[in-house]
Amino acid sequence: MKLSSKFLILPIAMLVIACGGNDELAQKKSELEEKRKEVATLNSEIEALEKEIAKLDPEFGKTVRKSVLITTTTPSKENFRHFIELTGAVLSKKNVAISGEVSGRIQEVRAVEGMRVNKGDVLATIDSESVERNMDEVQKQLELATIVFEKQERLWKQEIGTEIQYLEAKNRKETLEKNLSGIKTQLDRTKVRAPFTGTIETVNVRLGELVQPGTPMFQFVGESDLFIEADVSERYVGIVGKGDSVEIAFPSIKQTLKSKVSSVGSVINPNNRTFKVEVFLPRMENVKPNMISIVKINDYEKDNAITVPNYLILQDSKGDYVFVVENEQSKKRYITRGMTYKEITEVKEGLNGSEVLVDKGFREVGDNFTVKITE
Repeated sequence: MKLSSKFLILPIAMLVIACGGNDELAQKKSELEEKRKEVATLNSEIEALEKEIAKLDPEFGKTVRKSVLITTTTPSKENFRHFIELTGAVLSKKNVAISGEVSGRIQEVRAVEGMRVNKGDVLATIDSESVERNMDEVQKQLELATIVFEKQERLWKQEIGTEIQYLEAKNRKETLEKNLSGIKTQLDRTKVRAPFTGTIETVNVRLGELVQPGTPMFQFVGESDLFIEADVSERYVGIVGKGDSVEIAFPSIKQTLKSKVSSVGSVINPNNRTFKVEVFLPRMENVKPNMISIVKINDYEKDNAITVPNYLILQDSKGDYVFVVENEQSKKRYITRGMTYKEITEVKEGLNGSEVLVDKGFREVGDNFTVKITE
């Protein structure tokens, strides 16, 4: 089948136009790229010339320099406090090892690790069979001695018999009474009891084990007389002292309180180069021995201190400085740092508190830069 020539001409014409359009677009893009390169080169040459002229003519530099957009802030005048932050642990002055006072085999162990007990609660029982037998024997001897003494006493009142017989009977009875009292005390000691209210830390005996007087059976921690102990670096020797104010936080129970340093150690630990401090801990609900706490000791405080945020302080070969705004220009102002705590630094010299400081944009400015303050 043959097609008419007029149907072939149209597609060919469209193809020619399309090819021509693409060539023109590519050419314009190429021209644009070349112009951009020329502009970049010219800008670089202009900037280099401006720098060279500014070195020879500072006034020219001021006129061509563009204004830098900044925000501002002011120094603060406040009660500045510095803290030493430490991790401490809650301890008890009533942390004792409970031992048996009589020998024998363990018949019962009631206490388990972590158990809270009250004063007088029985923790363990030691076999008391031999003690009980001894007590029965002495009891019978005492009954007989009492009868003999009473008869001898009646005879003595009737002036029958000798005084020696009376005194011997009395002494025999009193001696057995004392022996019986001692055996009862010994029998009571077969019950190992809690000396005060607290918590069982460790159990060191097992059922059926033979123990002797003085054998450690339990490690026991009381719930009263609690304090916090923390390690302080030796570089704070002479800085941290007894009576210093302390802020305590318990992260696990989200509670805080204020207290004071109650004791400062006098020996440096050679292993970690620290000394120990104790902080008084008042009675608190939910605070338990061995609980972790964050201890902040206030080692420095000054009223009406001039402070600035840490990030505004820069450094060069001459020292620390900040940028202040004067007559729409940024100026270097050298300062003397004081103490730094968290994000705030005390300024001891260089600022009086009335200055306007460059805040946002402080890294884009330099000395004698023209600035424009924006919100």
